[in-house]
Amino acid sequence: MNRQFGRLSLSLIVLALGSAPAFAHHVMGGRTPATFVEGVLSGLGHPVIGLDHLAAVVAIGCLAAAHREGYALAVAFVLAMVAGVALHLQGATVPGAEILVALSVIALGALMLRHRQMPAGAALVLFAIIGAIHGYALGESIYGAEPTPLYAYLLGLAVIQSAIALAAAKIARGLAQRSSDLLPLRLVGAGIAGIGLAILVQQVIPAV
Repeated sequence: MNRQFGRLSLSLIVLALGSAPAFAHHVMGGRTPATFVEGVLSGLGHPVIGLDHLAAVVAIGCLAAAHREGYALAVAFVLAMVAGVALHLQGATVPGAEILVALSVIALGALMLRHRQMPAGAALVLFAIIGAIHGYALGESIYGAEPTPLYAYLLGLAVIQSAIALAAAKIARGLAQRSSDLLPLRLVGAGIAGIGLAILVQQVIPAV
């Protein structure tokens, strides 16, 4: 298990540093979903092909696992992300949203490296803020869509985010119960922070 986590973290770091231009993710090739199926596929795909969002969800699950209310905290993050999408659709403006996304991924990775459990209330607030930021950024791809693909997108988004976060929480909790060695989770945290740093560099110094 330790070797698997080590390989995963190293793969995340290499991928983050070697494929930053690919972070501009669009499931429908940049086209706004027009049908229910396209909406669901877009919602399911964005957090997976978008390495920044995927890293954030995995980190949330791992951090939530340290709490008795871990699964509820993971779901709260997903609900906040859906609220963030709704905020974008209402026409709210958040300057530098992509930079905030990158900074949030770095922060989550740093928290995993630090591995000190924060109070559940503080975790809830942090997860809600980060979820809303990521949701706002994800809302760009569905902005202007008709109601049917829009609701389908939100459904797909909530399903995939919940599945990833809860799976990460379950794996992290199982690992913690079987071993006192925290190195694997810290290595994953290092990979996640590396992804955030790569995205931040891409945002601050756009590729020519």
